[in-house]
Amino acid sequence: MTMSRRNRQWRDRRARDFYASEAQRAGWRSRAVFKLQSLDGKARLFRPGMRVLDLGAAPGGWSQYAAAKVAPGGRVVAVDLLDFAPLPGVCFVRGDAGDPAVLTRALERLGGRADLVMSDMAPNISGIASVDVPRSLALAETALAAAGEALGNGGVFVVKLFQGEGFDDYLAEVRRRAARVTMRKPKASRAESREIYVIAAIGGEQ
Repeated sequence: MTMSRRNRQWRDRRARDFYASEAQRAGWRSRAVFKLQSLDGKARLFRPGMRVLDLGAAPGGWSQYAAAKVAPGGRVVAVDLLDFAPLPGVCFVRGDAGDPAVLTRALERLGGRADLVMSDMAPNISGIASVDVPRSLALAETALAAAGEALGNGGVFVVKLFQGEGFDDYLAEVRRRAARVTMRKPKASRAESREIYVIAAIGGEQ
């Protein structure tokens, strides 16, 4: 299949995508906001006044949702290698989430340890599981390491994973660190997608 044909198929699928249309209609940055909304509805992730660290935040849909949920008094810091247009209530730090210096800057902007660290990071999808799953796992490992440094007492970690080789080992490591772990696949996740979200209470000391 040629790249142009693949791109046309992607555009056609997006045009038919209910969640993409709804996101555009409602002014959300991306369809991914409905995944976070679903996770929040089940796990009650947010409350006013929380400090939230969003890793791999571009184009900003999750940060946009979080900022609305933690107001008044909350703070959201978004980290990504890619810049994106400013959002009300969101502070942006450009850089690699795995870089300790970037994480230090993010926590300084946050004003202390996070109550919630969330990561919807994903690699550029090739459609080849043997390629996509390891890349996704590497990003999830980066997010877990950052969460271990950033979370305060009672903090929660939310991360996207692709199911496949290495998934069980990663989940075992999260369970080793966490008081409780749940897994969710929101309705907004495409049926053919291997993605699943892990929610874990792994906060350390303040």
